[in-house]
Amino acid sequence: DGMCWEIRQRYLPAQAHGRFLLKGRGYGGKVGVVVGETDHSSYAILYYQKGQSISHLPPCAGRSVRVSDAVVDKFEQRVSAVGLSEDTTYYFPTYGFCDSADEFHVLD
Repeated sequence: DGMCWEIRQRYLPAQAHGRFLLKGRGYGGKVGVVVGETDHSSYAILYYQKGQSISHLPPCAGRSVRVSDAVVDKFEQRVSAVGLSEDTTYYFPTYGFCDSADEFHVLD
């Protein structure tokens, strides 16, 4: 719609190495976040976990706008390995016109 949005998420350290908590609003507000794979310099593949099961994979987090095809392949393999279909994979479009969002278009 031509509007720039900023999405902020704060991952709080959990007790175990490679695990974090993501606080949400409303019912069941806390979600476990598990680092599945990372090379610390360019990407991280994360899992959202409720109880003992993986609810879904959040977007593959990259340190740049684009990640390599090899990282995309790894992410898609992880999606399949946890029993999710490719229909659950969404690639955010890259518009290139946003430098920042105004205060009314920030999701925190």
